[in-house]
Amino acid sequence: MLKIGVIGYGTIGEDVVQAIGQDPVGGIQVASILVRDRSKYQVPASLQSLMTEQEDDFFAHPFDLVVESAGHEAVKRYGERVLANGADLIIVSVGAFADEALQDRLMKMAAEHGRKIIIPSAAIGGLDRIAAGSLGPMEEVTLITRKPPKAWYGTIIEQQVSLAELTEPYCAFDGVARDSARLFPESVNVSAALSLAGIGFDRTKVKVFVDPHITSNTHEIEARGKFGQIKLQIQNTPSARNPKTGYIVAMSVMKTLRDRASHFVIGV
Repeated sequence: MLKIGVIGYGTIGEDVVQAIGQDPVGGIQVASILVRDRSKYQVPASLQSLMTEQEDDFFAHPFDLVVESAGHEAVKRYGERVLANGADLIIVSVGAFADEALQDRLMKMAAEHGRKIIIPSAAIGGLDRIAAGSLGPMEEVTLITRKPPKAWYGTIIEQQVSLAELTEPYCAFDGVARDSARLFPESVNVSAALSLAGIGFDRTKVKVFVDPHITSNTHEIEARGKFGQIKLQIQNTPSARNPKTGYIVAMSVMKTLRDRASHFVIGV
């Protein structure tokens, strides 16, 4: 039985926990859920005993693996402790690795304790091919992210343009992944995952659009190198509870957990 901890119980954390409870394959058990304020959540009795605000109580459990789904600050606050306690770490908020010093600390801690940091595909696709292609010379990787206006409320884009009045696509960012990951910590984590798989944060080109003509969160990836060329377009259904993310993120985490618990793995 794979015993896991979950940090954060927002849209993604809740979806992951529910998926584990409904998984017909089994072999995965949620041992504890760490949140900042238990009073914010109305959860079934079966989960009430698992949810805690106390870090020491959470880390007292002998986890095999911990899923982070609580944002960049959670990666900074808990990442090293997860690894030092002997658990592998799935990072959803991978944009935190735009901070090179943080990435270096976590990589060092993982090596010292013989643990793994795992980045799921989440909202993006083709990372297996990008990662393989990066082993040879890779010339270029670009990402164009488009999301409808409702996905950008609560972000800095509200300071740039009136989202409610937008009638044409608006380019909110044109630069490299290190900056996009920092500017949009909840919305463009895909740029960080793509950077880590490919040619790095400072060479991965990113454009971000607010598009009133679409209803899906769309990511277009193009890469060229010795391996050839790849072009992908991904359309993710936004979560009804949080349009900044999509249902596929929790599905991707669940697939990663299943891979760890299974004797048969496909698509790595």
